[in-house]
Amino acid sequence: MKFLQRLGRSIMLPVAVLPVAAILSGLSYWISNGGKSPNLVSAFLGAAGGSLLDNMALLFAVGIALGMAQKSDGTSALAGLVSWLVVTTLLKPETVALYTGVADVNEVDPAFLKVQNVFVGIICGLIGAYCYNKFKDTKLPDALSFFSGKRSVAIVTAGASLVVAVALFFVWPWVYGGLVTFGEWIVTLGPFGTGIYGFLNRLLIPVGLHHALNSVFWFDVAGINDLNNFLSGEGTYGVTGQYMTGFFPIMMFGLPGAALAMYLTAKTTRKKLAYGILLGGAISSFFVGVTEPLEFAFMFLAPVLYLVHAIFTGISMAISQILPVRMGFGFSGGFIDLVLNWMNPMAQNPWLIPVMGVFWFFIYFVVFYFFIKRFNLKTPGREDDDILGEGTEYDTHAADDKYLVTGSRFIDALGGKDNILELENCATRLRMEIDDPSKVDETALKRAGAAGTMKPGGKSVQVVYGTNVQFVKDAMEQIIAGDVAVPAGAAPEPAIAPAAGTTAVLTDTPATTTVTLRQPLEGRVVPLSAVPDPTFAQGIMGPGVAIEPTGDTVVAPADGTIGATFDSSHAVALVLGDGTELLIHVGIDTVGMKGDGFQTLVEKGQKVTAGTPLLRFDLAKIEAAGHPSITPVIVLNNENAAVTFE
Repeated sequence: MKFLQRLGRSIMLPVAVLPVAAILSGLSYWISNGGKSPNLVSAFLGAAGGSLLDNMALLFAVGIALGMAQKSDGTSALAGLVSWLVVTTLLKPETVALYTGVADVNEVDPAFLKVQNVFVGIICGLIGAYCYNKFKDTKLPDALSFFSGKRSVAIVTAGASLVVAVALFFVWPWVYGGLVTFGEWIVTLGPFGTGIYGFLNRLLIPVGLHHALNSVFWFDVAGINDLNNFLSGEGTYGVTGQYMTGFFPIMMFGLPGAALAMYLTAKTTRKKLAYGILLGGAISSFFVGVTEPLEFAFMFLAPVLYLVHAIFTGISMAISQILPVRMGFGFSGGFIDLVLNWMNPMAQNPWLIPVMGVFWFFIYFVVFYFFIKRFNLKTPGREDDDILGEGTEYDTHAADDKYLVTGSRFIDALGGKDNILELENCATRLRMEIDDPSKVDETALKRAGAAGTMKPGGKSVQVVYGTNVQFVKDAMEQIIAGDVAVPAGAAPEPAIAPAAGTTAVLTDTPATTTVTLRQPLEGRVVPLSAVPDPTFAQGIMGPGVAIEPTGDTVVAPADGTIGATFDSSHAVALVLGDGTELLIHVGIDTVGMKGDGFQTLVEKGQKVTAGTPLLRFDLAKIEAAGHPSITPVIVLNNENAAVTFE
């Protein structure tokens, strides 16, 4: 899933330029009256917009190579361009004619006329990024040292692209031809077949194969020629246009409704970023019918939503044919084409399109909003923090990151980076395998911000830090890899548990502050000392109680704000109105389940009230994995607290 999120984020680089290009092309089409009366202005605007829209696949190759690189670097973008040039040149019709010995280039398999598509662009971008990440630090013998490091990336990329081009030479015609044959068959299925076509049209956009299917219905491949017959006004009234009409309500109204839902569900700190992406895409979709800026904004981030979108498009196509409504386009199914073709002799009941559109606007808005909130989908503005990484336009880290300082001090206290064999983290602690545990300086770790250190046995060492441990772990990895320099002068974050030199106060001892909560999970309440993990049992993380669960849903024990969620979904942190910080940790060592059996129902920064579901888990899976299901409820920032349930 993280790969898809990174891919979706990378695609936003080239997609961001498409709305303006689409609007320029649409204005050109409007000024020229649908291409019937071209003039200087329309030609100028059309060429400007087409320069980007016609090269969208190339933009994807470069943008994805840049975005998927471990660190943004022009070398990766160059590698994506190299891959694109190699693959498309080797598979263009003129070159294929030489391979096959065909005398006339027009006799080459028509699949190779469509090889410059988004799918190939994505593949080339991924090849460029992979070669950059893998070979940017390559060291060659002295005689070849000129080609060492980043200079080797483009060379390796070209070689890898040769292999991909050979594979596509055999695979692409078979896939393309299969779709054309399938399209000819579904023509016989009436409105149901039209719905299947609409569904597949959207579903195939990510791989660029929708052109093969469109050719069957819009042009004269199978005798339908829907698009040209409509524009010429020489088709059959009540029939012509049936393979285009259903796109109008979706493009003009449905997708803008989805954009509104995605904007309203974006994280508060990223609403401005989401606004820019979604507003431009919605305008492009409504006026011009160019939907890629919106569709690529969520198709990889939340594939289930794109599947829903494809299903809705199919339904819209089928309903339009049944009503009947008929409308066609020369550019795409947007407002401009609707206005230009309103009086076309083939247009039938065009007034129904806005009526249907309002219906689809609300359907898209409600369904997208529900799915995003219910399943915590990572639509624009809701991506995981580690996906919006350093070195990109989404990087919001300060230059002097305090976690780099803490991470550096932790590394030194652990005996140096060569002493750290493995490094992972759970909700609150670093989990490591240390080559020589005797070199671990626990006092130095506490001075650096650790709340405590645990040595379970063997080479295992755990350093308790708090709910921001992920940032410390990321900083340590960057330092160990040599990717960053440690800033000077920044202070480490204070520990959230008892400071060095103090004694942790357990729940069973007298306390000065009583924290009264609603019980967040059904089950039997037991003392914290019953937890089979000394970090919790000894109060190193802070005081609290534990629950032997019988239920499967953790709810908010009081009104507050979500302080942290975790990729593994096994814990959640909550900040109450009075500033009390709580951690609810389902099971022991459940981070090792990597989210299997867990589902986070909220997001960081979200306001919740007592009883709001926070996370759901499968108790049977926890037990089957061999982990204790006992759930500590910890106060993180008050060592003199006592937790009681109403």
